[in-house]
Amino acid sequence: MLEYRTVCLSDLHLGTRSCKADYLLDFLRHVHCRKLYLVGDVLDLWRLRKGGWFWPASHDAVVRRIFALARQGTEVIYIPGNHDGTMRDYEGTGIEGVRLRGRCCHRSLDGRRLLVLHGDEFDTVINGGGALRFLGCLTYDSLVEINRWVNLYRVRRGLPYWSFSGFLKSRIENARRYIANFEETLMRNARRHGFDGVICGHIHHPALRQVDGVFYANCGDWVENCTALVEDTAGRWRLIRWATESAYLLDLEREENAGAALLTD
Repeated sequence: MLEYRTVCLSDLHLGTRSCKADYLLDFLRHVHCRKLYLVGDVLDLWRLRKGGWFWPASHDAVVRRIFALARQGTEVIYIPGNHDGTMRDYEGTGIEGVRLRGRCCHRSLDGRRLLVLHGDEFDTVINGGGALRFLGCLTYDSLVEINRWVNLYRVRRGLPYWSFSGFLKSRIENARRYIANFEETLMRNARRHGFDGVICGHIHHPALRQVDGVFYANCGDWVENCTALVEDTAGRWRLIRWATESAYLLDLEREENAGAALLTD
């Protein structure tokens, strides 16, 4: 079991075929934490409105595991994003021990005050109007679908998971500029409101850095990158890429169990 002080997950997009629910469930089954932040787009209610809702047993298992963590004593805070914005109508309430908040302040072990929010309100594409918004969503949906087919092919060839859409974003100048502007805007906003940093999601671009004394962390997603932001029990922050780290961690777990068995024989 992996022990953490804090775990932050964003952009699960449960309800879509693109959600890597098997990876996500595997991660949640290997984690115990004091606090779990769900930083938006947990449910893809946009897909429901379009009539393309997809809900296999693995998606249901993810929800049940989150509720189980809440019952076991983990403080679970759900901050809705733009794809599950309807849930913002229920801010301040709770569901099976999961509290809904619009945004909140996380106090890290070293005393820093970190603003936690999804981040869509700072996205000029989402807020840029009908045609621009439609074009942005159409392009992104196409990339995600291509990403799904690329990785189906890789699985059949015995190759590890790879984010095709993430690869493209890292090489297209406009995408790099957009990501940089998004990050700078959120850091300026955090500083202006007296925070030491910000934790967000939304753009499906995992990141962890400090710029001019301001902490910036993006949880990433479970559509392309399969990443989680974690704060360990010593207060250190890191990004976990579960699609690549899980095999190593599971092998390590098996070795530890085998060693324990030898000691008791």
